[in-house]
Amino acid sequence: MKKGIISIALLLVLACGIFWATADQDMRRLALNLPTDTNVLFWSSEQRDAGFRAMDRLPILSQSRVIAAGNSVYPLPAGAPLDIGVDVDAFMHEQHAAALVIVHNGKVRLEQYGLDFGPEGRWTSFSVAKSFTSTLVGAAIQDGYINSIDDMVSDYIPDLKGSAYDNVTIKQLLTMTSGVAWNEDYADPQSDVARFNSHQAEPGVDVTVSYMRQLKAEAEPGTKWVYKTGETNLIGVLASSAANKPLADYLSEKVWKPFGMQQDATWLLGSTGHEISGCCVQAATRDFARFGLFMLGGGVAGGDQVLPEGWIAEATTRQADIGAPGRGYGYQWWTLDDGAYIAQGIFGQGIFIDPNRQLVIASNGNWPQATDAQGGDQSKQRLAFYRQVQQAIDNENQP
Repeated sequence: MKKGIISIALLLVLACGIFWATADQDMRRLALNLPTDTNVLFWSSEQRDAGFRAMDRLPILSQSRVIAAGNSVYPLPAGAPLDIGVDVDAFMHEQHAAALVIVHNGKVRLEQYGLDFGPEGRWTSFSVAKSFTSTLVGAAIQDGYINSIDDMVSDYIPDLKGSAYDNVTIKQLLTMTSGVAWNEDYADPQSDVARFNSHQAEPGVDVTVSYMRQLKAEAEPGTKWVYKTGETNLIGVLASSAANKPLADYLSEKVWKPFGMQQDATWLLGSTGHEISGCCVQAATRDFARFGLFMLGGGVAGGDQVLPEGWIAEATTRQADIGAPGRGYGYQWWTLDDGAYIAQGIFGQGIFIDPNRQLVIASNGNWPQATDAQGGDQSKQRLAFYRQVQQAIDNENQP
């Protein structure tokens, strides 16, 4: 008996040694800071630092599907260094930033990394993925899979018939004006956003649909804006069902391969197999920037028009009033009244796009809190940085 225990212990030591010898730096970091909670909202800062660069390598969290890149790569040539007029190192430190890539007129004007992260690594997007998901709705309309955003959601997801979503249009989902009650408090373990991904689905029903169809209406559809990650997950189910293919495959087919993303990305899956479309695309920061360039270019990839005429203009301008001066919400994009728009995710992920200046700023990080609503002012600082970059470009263009 004693010899058997010793043998097992030696095998475990040997296995650990082999793992440590063969694991890359990210997996070693993850092993030293392995999350004990499956809900990322309640990880420690050290666990987030390790996990955000390896979310798709955490099978205890969820499985993932590859967003395959193609053989050709959209070039990102170096441009002249941009004098922003601020201490970028200090900004990166305050943001607890992993990456910052600024592309202006198609050239990289600044590229900087932190937290032992680099250009070859993949960082999770969180709600930046919402903007990818809404873009796939546009692609599905262009391809004829979806007739119109004025169609009812339940026409495409029959399991929502009889629920509060039965009278909600696709456009109202895209603009988060369904009128259905939802709690997006990231600090509350009992909020909808904290609970819905771990929901036990009814047999034969997608997990998001199973959770969302239990919710109650609190306002007439189209009359009240409330931010709801669960509704983006519904949009993903809708787009995937309409196109009859996984979202990861559809994103690869329409954008990732033909536009020329440099690396494969991944998309985490819910318990019933659909992509968690309100969250969780893992990609290189340069490829997040390339997605911004895809939008700046009018939604053309590989010479093909991926999105309907006028889609980007509608999607990236204020469709809903969010109660913040100078800001609004489009089709899963945050909008600014100067024409810029943002894809953003909790803990510091973002793609800032300014068509007037042909500017894209992609950034990833690990803020101390999910958003400024939980304390801190990282979001406010980041918006001020965006404005400083805009000003720096304007200064260059002055005679």
